[in-house]
This record gives sequence, C-alpha cells and structure tokens, in this order.
Amino acid sequence: MQFTFAHQNLNVFDLSRSLKFYADALGLKETRRIRAEDGSFLIVYLSDGQSPFLLELTWLRDRKTPYELGDNEIHLAFTAEDFEGAKARHKAMNCICFENAAMGIYFIEDPNGYWLEILPAKR
Repeated sequence: MQFTFAHQNLNVFDLSRSLKFYADALGLKETRRIRAEDGSFLIVYLSDGQSPFLLELTWLRDRKTPYELGDNEIHLAFTAEDFEGAKARHKAMNCICFENAAMGIYFIEDPNGYWLEILPAKR
C-alpha cells in the first residue's frame, strides 16, 4: 500500500487577511475553493505552482475568536531560491518571529500565529 501527500490544513480566523499574507509573503496562489451549501465553512487551496504541495486554509463562519495554538510545535517549511531577498521581504513585512543564524534559517508568523520555516533552497 502506498500513500501520496495531498495537502496540509490550517484553520484561519480571517480568511482574506490570511490569503493576502500567503500571497505577499510566499507567493502562494489560490487554486480552488469549496463552499458549504449553508455557508458554514469555506476551504481555499493554495499552491506555489511548482510542487504538488497544497496548503488548505479552512475558515469557519461561526468561529468568534482567534485560534489558540498553545505550545503547538508543528510548522511548515518553505525553501527560497533567493534566501536573502526573501528575508528582506519578510523583514519589511515585519513577520519574522525567530532567526537561527547558526542553522541559516528563520521563521515567519502568519496572521493566525502559525510559524513557517524559511530555508535556503540549496543546502
């Protein structure tokens, strides 16, 4: 039996803010949407246009408060061909939340508090 990676889901509180962040910070573009007939949820899939990886953002209509992520240590990682250019963009966006110069990586934080690791494409 073999499995193939399909997508990673993140629940988001403010969908439009999250879509703008992922487009501006990482260049991800919407590929499709799934709407509940009753309007209770909306799922948006994002892609980098190169890899089969999809990021699924789920918005729930009845959610009244931002998500509490607690000590969640799970994160997504992205490679950047132009690592220094990416870092400059993220500094300008003021979304870098942690840098590890010794490892040559840094993390950005999305509007929901999720951390995203950025590392050079060639390691």
